[in-house]
Amino acid sequence: MRTRTLGNGTVGTVEVGAIGLGLMTFDQTGTQPREQLLDTIRTALDAGVTLFDTADAYGPGEELGEHAQGANERLIASLLDELGVRDRVLLATKGGHVRSAGGAWALDSSAEHLHQAVDASLERLGVEQIALWQHHRPDPKVPYEQVVGTLREIAESGKVRMVGLSNADPAQIRLAHTVLGEHLVSVQNQFSPAFRTSAPEIDVCDELGLAFLPWSPLGGLGDAKELAEKHPAFAEVATARGVSPQQVALAWELAQSPQVTPIPGAKRPQSIRDSAAAAEIDLTADELARLDAS
Repeated sequence: MRTRTLGNGTVGTVEVGAIGLGLMTFDQTGTQPREQLLDTIRTALDAGVTLFDTADAYGPGEELGEHAQGANERLIASLLDELGVRDRVLLATKGGHVRSAGGAWALDSSAEHLHQAVDASLERLGVEQIALWQHHRPDPKVPYEQVVGTLREIAESGKVRMVGLSNADPAQIRLAHTVLGEHLVSVQNQFSPAFRTSAPEIDVCDELGLAFLPWSPLGGLGDAKELAEKHPAFAEVATARGVSPQQVALAWELAQSPQVTPIPGAKRPQSIRDSAAAAEIDLTADELARLDAS
C-alpha cells in the first residue's frame, strides 16, 4: 500500500498505510465474534493498513454502561497480543471523553482527568509509551488554552510519543501548534462526502505539516452502506471504474491533500479489504471536479 507520514522533527517520522482502521466498530454495537475480529486485523495488515485508531471511551454502552470506558482498548490489546502483531501496528488512542451510567458520553478535559486518562490507557494497552495520543473533543467547561497546556505536560512526560487533536477548529489547531510545536502531529476530524465542513481544517493541516485523519470517512455506522444512494456522483464514478462507491469516496479524500489518511471503521475482513484498495485509485482531474461539485 502507498504510505503517508506521521510525525516530524524531534519526534521522528513514521510511515503508515494511506488507509487506516477505525476500531470503534469492533464492539460499539455489541460483542462481535472474536475470530471475525482477528480475521479483520489479519486482513488489514496483509493489505498494508498499519494505523489503528481507538479511544478510551469506545465500548458497547448498551451492554456495559459506564463500564464501557476502556473496553475497546482492552479488546484491541488482547487481539493484537493473540496475533503477535504489536510491532506491525501504530496504535493510536484518545482521551477526554468519559462514559457514564447507561453508556452516555460526557466530556472531561480537566488536567487531572487527562493525566489519569493517559495512565489508564497505558495500562489497558499494555505499553510503556503510547505511539499517538489524541485529545478527543473540546470541553466547553475548560478553556482550550488550559487544555493545550495540559497536552504539553503530557507530551513532555514521555508517556506518549506523539500528540494529536480531534474535533478541533482551525484556531484551536493553530494554538495547539504554537504551544506543542513538533509534539503535535495530527488532527482527527469528521470528513466524508456527506460532511465536508472540515475542509478548512485540512487546509490548516496542509499548511502546518500535520496529518489529517478523517473519522467516519464513509458517513458513519449507518450511512456507509447508503453512500451510493445518497451521493450518486460517487456511484457513477465507481460504476465507470468497476470499483465500489466507498473506494471512490476514500480515494477522493486521499486526493484532498497528501496529509490525509482516512480511518474507515470495519469489523469484517471484506470491509477493510475493500477500503484498503482505495489507496491505489488515482482519480482524474475531471472525476475530482465532478465529485467536489456533487
